[in-house]
Amino acid sequence: MQQKKNINLGKVSFALILILLFQIIFIKANSKTSLYSEKFAEILILDKVSSKTTKLKLTIGEELFFQNLNIHILKCRNSKFDDDPEVTAYMQVIDLKNKDKDKVFIFNDWTFASSPSIRPFDHPVYDIWLKKCYS
Repeated sequence: MQQKKNINLGKVSFALILILLFQIIFIKANSKTSLYSEKFAEILILDKVSSKTTKLKLTIGEELFFQNLNIHILKCRNSKFDDDPEVTAYMQVIDLKNKDKDKVFIFNDWTFASSPSIRPFDHPVYDIWLKKCYS
């Protein structure tokens, strides 16, 4: 009987230690990613009709209205590589003139400053490029 109590106590202690280790790892992983996140993003918007380019500064987490677009950047990061740093941002864009309720976002994905063609922003009137992220 005493042996079963010791085994159960050992299982509970082992489970608590595992939970504690996972929490420590999760907190460290989140703290590392938050160190690399920036507060502002700079984007370029090309109006294909008038051929005018507009440079905009966005605060991360806030929405910006430009013409008939609602632009929202959720995260913006600079990689910490020495040779060629990569700038990435998670961006959501809504076309306010689009009456189709099934398709909410015209763009909802990561975008890369060095290679905008990897995840292209496809709109008949506007092109958007990520320029840089900074604090």
